[in-house]
Amino acid sequence: MTDTLTADELIYDWNEVDRRGPVLLKRKFALHDETLRDGIQNPSVVDPGIGDKLAIVHLLDELGVESTDVGLPGAGPRAFDDVLRMVREIAEQKLSIKPTCAGRTLVSDIEPMVEITQKAGMPVEVMTFIGSSPIRRLAEDWSRELIIERSVKAIEFAVKEGLEVTFVTEDTTRSRPDLLTPLFRAAIDAGAKNLCLCDTVGHVTPDGVKNLIGYTRHVIEGTGAKVGIDWHGHNDRGLGLVNSIYALEYGADRVHGTILGIGERVGNAQLDLILINLKLLGIIPDRDLTKLAAIAQLVSKATRFPIPINYPVVGEDAFRTATGVHAAAIIKAKSKGDDFLADRVYSGVPASMVGRKQEICVGPMSGVSNVTYWLQDHGIHPGEALVASILKVAKESDHNLSEEEILAVVDRHARKNGDSES
Repeated sequence: MTDTLTADELIYDWNEVDRRGPVLLKRKFALHDETLRDGIQNPSVVDPGIGDKLAIVHLLDELGVESTDVGLPGAGPRAFDDVLRMVREIAEQKLSIKPTCAGRTLVSDIEPMVEITQKAGMPVEVMTFIGSSPIRRLAEDWSRELIIERSVKAIEFAVKEGLEVTFVTEDTTRSRPDLLTPLFRAAIDAGAKNLCLCDTVGHVTPDGVKNLIGYTRHVIEGTGAKVGIDWHGHNDRGLGLVNSIYALEYGADRVHGTILGIGERVGNAQLDLILINLKLLGIIPDRDLTKLAAIAQLVSKATRFPIPINYPVVGEDAFRTATGVHAAAIIKAKSKGDDFLADRVYSGVPASMVGRKQEICVGPMSGVSNVTYWLQDHGIHPGEALVASILKVAKESDHNLSEEEILAVVDRHARKNGDSES
């Protein structure tokens, strides 16, 4: 079928009709990973061992992620040692991914980053942060003057040591412009190369993303400096992913995320899903994402954070179906020898894009085609009586049959019929 019809003729894309904004980016942008910093601040995960951390960094590099926060080296000896080891690995293996480190706007937090740069022989980007919202200022008893003074001192110290600085305002999406304007200007004057806008508590909606990025771009233009804008979003209202896509559309130069969306409270924007959506939007058409499932499984295992079965793309059920009508359509496409069609007829994301395949299950909603396909896929002849026996068990069940349950029926049928069919 796809020999005579183009992909555009097979799938009509309403996403591209009268599009209101330039999602198909023509400008350069970058993706930044926070799995090993913000991600492991999730209250239910464990801090992975250094072996897993190194493997995660390598997979991020293979996925083309431009930078990764390797941790807070000022948090303690173990954190320092792990960060140093990862930066050395990036340098020694000549990986393309760029290491960054997080720390408060305190010289004492930045000094370990300077030491790591010297010992590893590779500079790390400093991401120094301070809260800027009125509610945070009240809780901390910070004055406007203290926030600006502390920020400038930290940035100037890092710049003097030859390190690139991203100035991070926590809770930017609830901060007032009458503080952000002088704070951003002071940070730029002190030498910051990027301003990171944070939706720290997942407060913002797409309208807020547009307003804040537009405002920040205006402040930057007023200084005449060449400064990038980062977007760091959380998922408390379930908008982390969509806000990240909008952030790119509205002019962010770099967007942050974590694998599986792990992070404080309910987590961050899901970097794996950002990658998938950018690929499907045609923004990164040549990016190889076949290692996406592998990195998700590694992060899950290393942090002891289970992947929800219904998690998009990498969840167990992402490409599974037992519904007769759905399965029949996939099977018919496969019977035509048309892998493109089979991978998309009931899937918004092609399984092959992430190194997976469509799976046909057998359950109470299944039909003969499900059972036949399952048996053939497992190298078992789908005799009519055997198919009927399995389907009978499936229809009487309240769940999709496991491989063991189906093989038990196959075994009983073989013993009863002397292997004549199976």
